[in-house]
Amino acid sequence: MDPRIRQRLRCPICALPLTEATAGTTRTLTCPRRHSFDVARQGYVNLLAGRAPHVGDTGDMVAARTDFLAAGHYDLISQALAEAAAVAAARYRAAHPQPGTTAAAYPLVVEPGAGTGRHLGAVLAALPDAVGLALDVSKPALRRAARAHERAGAALADTWQQLPLPDASVAVLLNVFAPRNGAEFHRILDPAGALLVVTPAADHLTELVGALGLLQVDPAKSDRVAGHLGTRFATESETEHRTRLTLTRPEIATLVGMGPSAWHTDPARLTERIATLPDPVEVTVAVRLGVHRRR
Repeated sequence: MDPRIRQRLRCPICALPLTEATAGTTRTLTCPRRHSFDVARQGYVNLLAGRAPHVGDTGDMVAARTDFLAAGHYDLISQALAEAAAVAAARYRAAHPQPGTTAAAYPLVVEPGAGTGRHLGAVLAALPDAVGLALDVSKPALRRAARAHERAGAALADTWQQLPLPDASVAVLLNVFAPRNGAEFHRILDPAGALLVVTPAADHLTELVGALGLLQVDPAKSDRVAGHLGTRFATESETEHRTRLTLTRPEIATLVGMGPSAWHTDPARLTERIATLPDPVEVTVAVRLGVHRRR
């Protein structure tokens, strides 16, 4: 793991710094109190304190997401995040002029619930002096996130637990269709940093929701986001980003397979419904990007 990332990590049990050790082919991160955490051969480190309440996305869901994102269908989200992150990082640098030789000189971009790390990688590509950390509970996702960018690291961590990072250590937090732990986000975000939250707009994938029986976007989504962030954050701006995709039936199956509807839809029935759709079919992608600052 890049030492500029490892130096930011903290033991999830005692919150002390971690050092890397190697014994043969085994790599571990260890704190001064000898709590030890294995680094998988695929590059991610397991920083769970206890068991995760769930295992996250399955291997099939991760494979579906990888294929769909690699086709560029959600590049508008990556681009919007990269542009907003560039503004946020500039503000962070202005507030923290640092000697270039220290780990803290590099803005840290963190994405809890990062999945495969596709969006994190795009943000890092736009920020040549930044390093990034993908957090997720899905091991199949982390195997890919660890390779999302040469300046990215990955760790197994539960968003609802204490995150393995020190206070005020993060320049940019990314939250894309993922859970939001307002208290922890506030704790780890630098006062000069920004939280970038992407949520679906009301008509996101609207052509597929009714036809395939997918989960609908909650009409109170904005209120729920505000509720999760509570009084800890102030919304600086919110922009909407939309496009129209022309998708084949196999691509639609992939799209459904990478999202939450994959957990709630009978596969056989879904296959039958997809077969009734035009081929190809136009689908609306519509999301909101909120930029939030610590209060």
